Amino acid sequence: MIPKKVRDSLEKMHYSLVGNSSAVQVCRWTKKSLKGEGGCWKEKFYGIDSHRCCQMSPAVMWCENSCLHCWRPIEYNLGGTMKGVKIDEPKEIIDKIIKARKKLMIGHKGDKNVPKEKYKESTEPNLFTLSLSGEATLYPKLPELIKEIRKRKAISFIVTNGQNPEMINKLEKQNALPTQLTVSTNAPNEKLFKIWHNSRKKDAWKEFNETLDLMKKLKGKVRRAIRLTLVRELNTDGKLDKVTNMAEENVKEYAKLIRKADPDFVHVKGFKSLGYSRKRFQYDKQPFHEEIKSFGKKLLKELKSWDKDWKIMGEAERSTVLLFSRRKKEDLKIKKEEIFLSFEF
Repeated sequence: MIPKKVRDSLEKMHYSLVGNSSAVQVCRWTKKSLKGEGGCWKEKFYGIDSHRCCQMSPAVMWCENSCLHCWRPIEYNLGGTMKGVKIDEPKEIIDKIIKARKKLMIGHKGDKNVPKEKYKESTEPNLFTLSLSGEATLYPKLPELIKEIRKRKAISFIVTNGQNPEMINKLEKQNALPTQLTVSTNAPNEKLFKIWHNSRKKDAWKEFNETLDLMKKLKGKVRRAIRLTLVRELNTDGKLDKVTNMAEENVKEYAKLIRKADPDFVHVKGFKSLGYSRKRFQYDKQPFHEEIKSFGKKLLKELKSWDKDWKIMGEAERSTVLLFSRRKKEDLKIKKEEIFLSFEF
């Protein structure tokens, strides 16, 4: 169960808590999409509908890591395992998540700037993004949860810290891989990894690298992405101002990790000083889009020395993010057959 202090804090941030460990929140891009003010970068790159995206978590405050850049309330982390937690059934979670999300969005129903048909669509999500907070791969019934989402003919995204390769293996063996699997790759070497992630696991770097090795083996079975969240260095006296993951020497280190994982996509994204991350990284730690592009071009040069087909396939300046891929432009968008994993690239 989620303690009252944590529950109260999450509800103040407009999370809706479901069952013993799950939660949903409506992001600002969903609200903007409803009003016709544009969608998020996932819509631009992959063709999803931002107004139908359900950002959720089956393990809202459980995570092995306490990452420096995390804008979620890691200070209330409930542990790196869900042992002892009463585990809710996947169908119950999804049913209640949809109901809770609809309640969070009810205020848009009477908004004159929101078309009625679009509002109706928004209450029927066709994308479940397991990235809201916590670490989704800690939820022991994750394969059943992904299958439940698939039953509803919906897309599933998992963003993971890579600390649970055994769960990724389990997803594959049970034919329950998500539509897209993203591994957060924020530290390019072991030394920085320990500083950055503050993991509870002694073998965190080893587990992370096992996940990258496994990702390579999943080629053709799931859309695979590596995500870099970059933080700039400052020359001031702040405790963490010198901490950066976008130094010159990091370029080759990242390229090595990406080559190990052999993904379909790479997201090169700038850190945003939001929420609880403001307690650790001040606003000036945010890189400008031009800085992300500069770093990205250096990284691209390294990737092209391995495979010349790597290209910058998209960018979203407002979100300071670049998309690298070796796919053709028409293959970036998610196809219906990919939702059911009955495809080969």
